[in-house]
Amino acid sequence: MDRVFEYKVADDFNGVDIKTVLKQHYKMSTCLIKELKKYDEGIYLNGEHRRVVDTVKSGDILKITLRDTGSENIIAKDVPFKIVYEDEDILIVNKPPHIPTHPSMGNYENSLANGVMYHYRKRGEERTFRAVNRLDKDTSGLMAVAKNAYVHARMSEQIQNKTLRRKYKCIVCGDIENDGTVDAPIKRADGSVINRVVSADGQRAVTHYRVVKRYGNYTLLEMELETGRTHQIRVHMAYIGHPLAGDWLYGVEDKELVKRQMLHSCYIEFVHPVTNKKMIFSDDLAEDMSNFIEKVS
Repeated sequence: MDRVFEYKVADDFNGVDIKTVLKQHYKMSTCLIKELKKYDEGIYLNGEHRRVVDTVKSGDILKITLRDTGSENIIAKDVPFKIVYEDEDILIVNKPPHIPTHPSMGNYENSLANGVMYHYRKRGEERTFRAVNRLDKDTSGLMAVAKNAYVHARMSEQIQNKTLRRKYKCIVCGDIENDGTVDAPIKRADGSVINRVVSADGQRAVTHYRVVKRYGNYTLLEMELETGRTHQIRVHMAYIGHPLAGDWLYGVEDKELVKRQMLHSCYIEFVHPVTNKKMIFSDDLAEDMSNFIEKVS
């Protein structure tokens, strides 16, 4: 699937080479520029094929074409999920609980990636699945999916520089009285590929939480992450003695009351890499979390 961008060269770039325009205007990586050079349609200037070392003049029309292919190892399957927003570059989805983001060993056909590929194929689009943020299998809520390598790289930069904001809602065990912050490093537990633990030799992890409402033995919190470590919210809440309700890995499992950890991605904010517009998406609690609150209230 091709994505075409056209740019009328501004006075600031008069006399510079195309590579400089790609790096400074489009903020393209060296790796992505190399991909453009692989095919004839990659770089055109005023309707003619050009190299990255060729220079541009003010008012020239620079046309670049990004070529994408389908994710060959991801089977297109009709896995249900909700589309919140879609344009030529970005897909915002609401992932249901109990399905992983990517296929895994023994679970090749029941992931969000399978469902997104099915959505693309129905529209006749060959694309690679590129999740910008990833949610655990049993975590529900908003996720951003980039439709091409350029947008994925730009949104990943926003995660790195903390301009892509994410908020979550979770239900934790116990009564938390005040808002707070957990600043505690996290690393992989020795001998495990899944478990994470707070450890002095781990990577810095910072979680801010705000009390939304208390329900006796449980508290509904809104969380905002400064960092994005694996299982960060789950590990930090368990660390302060308030594990997520239903978290079998870091808390106490009670399948009679709750079927998964009560964690939902409820807010995502970023600047659109192509339009430069601020994009904000929000969502209330997942249905099973609302049902859980009714049971314990």
